[in-house]
This record gives sequence, C-alpha cells and structure tokens, in this order.
Amino acid sequence: MKKQSTSKGFAILSSAAIAGKFLSIIYVPFLLKIIGGNRPYAIYSVAYQIYAYIYILTNAGIPSAISKIISEFVAVENYRSARKTFKISRFLLLILGIVMAFTMYCISGPLTIHMNYGEAKYSVIALCPAILFTSVSSAYRGYFQGIRNMKPTAISQVLEQILNTVFTLLFAAIFIRYGVEAGCVGATMGTTIGSLASALYLIVIYKKNKESKVVNLDNDKKNVRHNNKQIVRKILKYSIPITLSVAILSAGTLIDSYNITSRLIAGGNLKNHAQNIYGMYTKYIMLINMPITIISALAVAVLPAISTAVALKDKQLVTNKINFAFRISLLIVIPAAVGFSLLGKPIYELLHFGDGYKIMIFGSVIVVFSALVQIQTSILQGIGKLYAVICFSILGLIIKYIVNYILVAIPSVSIYGAIIGSVIGFGVPIVLNTVYILKTLRIKINLKAYIFKPVVSSIFMAVVVYVGYNILSYILGFIFKGYFNNAISVLIAIALGMLAYFYAMVLNKGITNTELDTILSKIKRVLPNKKNDTFKYHN
Repeated sequence: MKKQSTSKGFAILSSAAIAGKFLSIIYVPFLLKIIGGNRPYAIYSVAYQIYAYIYILTNAGIPSAISKIISEFVAVENYRSARKTFKISRFLLLILGIVMAFTMYCISGPLTIHMNYGEAKYSVIALCPAILFTSVSSAYRGYFQGIRNMKPTAISQVLEQILNTVFTLLFAAIFIRYGVEAGCVGATMGTTIGSLASALYLIVIYKKNKESKVVNLDNDKKNVRHNNKQIVRKILKYSIPITLSVAILSAGTLIDSYNITSRLIAGGNLKNHAQNIYGMYTKYIMLINMPITIISALAVAVLPAISTAVALKDKQLVTNKINFAFRISLLIVIPAAVGFSLLGKPIYELLHFGDGYKIMIFGSVIVVFSALVQIQTSILQGIGKLYAVICFSILGLIIKYIVNYILVAIPSVSIYGAIIGSVIGFGVPIVLNTVYILKTLRIKINLKAYIFKPVVSSIFMAVVVYVGYNILSYILGFIFKGYFNNAISVLIAIALGMLAYFYAMVLNKGITNTELDTILSKIKRVLPNKKNDTFKYHN
C-alpha cells in the first residue's frame, strides 16, 4: 500500500484542483457566448449552486469520516476494521445518494421559484443523477485519502472536469436553439456525464490495483475488532458534525443566490437587471474559488495527517501539521488576493467576462478569509472539535445574512454589500476558531510571521506586476491592439509576479532555499521525459 506525505498529497490534489479550476474558467467565456450573457449565466449558476449545496449535504460528511477513521485504523495497523469501514461507508453513501437525488428532484420547483429563478427548475432536475454518481465517487475518494494515496482522487477530478467542460459546451450549443432555459439545461448535463465517468474510473482503479487496498490482514497487529454497529456509530459520530459544519460554511453561497437578487429588487432594480448583476457576481465567485480550491486540497490532505497524529498522541506532530497548513495556505492566498485586486480589469478582459471587474477589485480579500476558515475547519475536524466550528459558523452566517439584507438593498452600496457581508461573516468565525484552537491544543502558531512575510513579498510582487503590465501594454501597443495586447501583457505580468513573489519570499526567508529546491525538483518529476512520463510516488 503506497502512502504519501502531507506535502506530497497536497501537491497532487492541488495540481488536480488547479487543472480542474483552469478548465472551469476557460469554458465560461464560450458558455456565456452560447447562452447569451450575464442573466442566462445567473440562471445556470443558481441551478448549479443548488446542486452544489445538495452535493455538500450528501458528500461532505461520510467521505471525510472515511478518510479520518481509516487513517486512524491504519496508523495502529488495524487493517480489518479499516476495510470494513470503507465497505459500510460505500453502502451508506449509495443509499444517501439515491435519497438526496430524489429530494433534489422534489424541491427543484418550489425552491427555484422562492429564489426568484423559476427558470432554473429543469436545470436543477438535470443535475439530480449527478448527486448519485458523486456519492459513489466520494466513497472511493475518502478511502484513497484515508490510506494517503491521493493519485486516484486527483486523476478522477481532472477526468471529471475535462468531460464536464466538453459536454457542457456541446449540449448548451445543441439545446440553446430551444430557448435560454433549454440552453441552461444542456449546460448542466456536462456535470452529470463527468461525475458518472469519475465514479466508473475510481471503481475500476480500486478493483484493478491491489496495492490501493488495505490488504495486510496477515500483519494486522490489532486484536480489537469492530462490528458493523460500532463502525456505523463511529461513521455517524464523525460525519454528522462534519456535514453540519461544511453545510453551514457553504450556506453563504446559497444565501447569496436568494438574498442578493431579492434585495437588489427591493432596492429598486427590475428582476432582469437584478439577475444580470447577480450574474456578474457569480463570475467573481468563480474566479476567487481558484486559489480557494487549492486550499481545499490542502485541507483534504491535512485532515488524515492530523487525525493520524492525534491517534498516535504525538503533540509535536500535530503542532507541525497545523503550522504547515496555516503557513502554506497564507503563502498562497495573500498574493492571490493582491493579484486579483491589481489585475481585476485585465483578467476580466482576458476572459471576456464583460462588466463586473470592480467587484473583483473590491472583493479579492475574500480569498484570504475563506481559505483561513477552510483550514481551521479541517484542523478542528482532525482533533475532533467540530461542534465548536458549527457554533462559530452559524454565528458568522447569521451576521452575513443580516449585513446582506441591509446593505444590498441600498442603491449606493448594491452588490458590494454582499462582499462586506462575507468579510464580516468569515471574520467572526476566524477569530473564534483561532482562539479555540490555541486554547484547546495549547500550541504555538506563528501567525504573525506567516502573514507578514507573504504581505511584504506581495507588495514587491504588486510593484513588479503593475510596472510590468503597463510597460508591456505600451510596447505591445505598437504591434497589437485591443484584446491581444491585453492578453499577452496580463499573462506575462502574472508570470513576472509569480517569479517576483517567490524571489522576495526567499529573500525574507519566507521560503528557504531547500524548500525551493524541493518544489523545483517536484516540478521536474511531473514533467514527462523518456525515463519518467508519470508522477512518482515514494514512501
């Protein structure tokens, strides 16, 4: 059985996450052109957000529980219980997937009408089978993550997104001739096809690759056996609070889907115009989710690692893993937030996103807040303190709803009220989670250093990006006009910014030379050559 370190698991999952997000961003300009702009995209986005929330309710808890429980059993070499946990969890997820898909079908009409998006009903229905397929995928992903083998999860995610991209555009183009609603239905079908392919891939890999299975039963050093009832209780013990926690954290997006449009209408906007504004907002959310997706991959990789350290009662290892999670997440999201704010307009022009770049400039800070909440949630999951997360997140959600309700309806504030609501809604749980982690574990987390060095490096990066973009844009203006001038300038400016950031981080010792060499060596191993055309995984 191959097991990967936290950093290696994070590298694999984050690479897959970046590839998936890149594909999901690239196809949006084409989809916008096919279905007809911001308002149809808002209809599509609302349907997808309803699906995403049902997906979370179905798949957030048990897969994380599988990962946590199996990693604990494997850590103490109780292989029989680990294998039994997977089989029971797989059955539970299959049943849950069927129930939730049917539930989603039943509520599709009333819910979309209540959210002022009755046009999205059939798009929601088209996504129902995807709930069942993803529940199957989630069982296998949780298992592979539990035994610390992230490769199957990563490949399945990339496969799913590739097929999603292709079939989303294909069916949107076919169905749009029957109207906007039909075009949105076609756009959702890519998700269903991609999720089916991902599930089939994981099933095949599990059955084909014996090394991926917990098969060391002869070396099982634990005489303690767990019956089905005990394991189900253990799964429910972990999965219910995880589901509640993630559902509450993710409810902000669903609140936005309902709250923003209705409050924009209350502020004097016509329904179509309110939906158009919300369509701009959903594009901003999609962009900031790219770095957040990387943090989600880190959270997934960290959870079993922390659970293992807790099971082994190794406080120093727990401390190291928590510090690693905070450090890496801040190292990624701080420059991402600065970059989005600085290059908001050029990025929107590059992607043909049209209006709405000011939302990105103003709201880029959400990247940092959202990432911190995700990492803190994963840490508290790992140490078994999820009910604290739930309480703090509910408080943040209530505050967000109130702020949204008040500010979005004010014409001079409008959509920016939702960003203010998110900042406050994330900020409260961040403070409370931090205090709780420090008080409970009594460990040292050097947050000031983890924040200060990336901020200093990001300021240097911002200067390089600003100067570089404007010089390039001026010079290239003699050769290219309009779109191509901006596209080349912004892509080169982003590359220069990344180099400047890492250079500054090495100078201020935010990243050591050894760590940089390790990163570069891992990149080299990913690149195909005659001797090695795939990822290498080492114990």
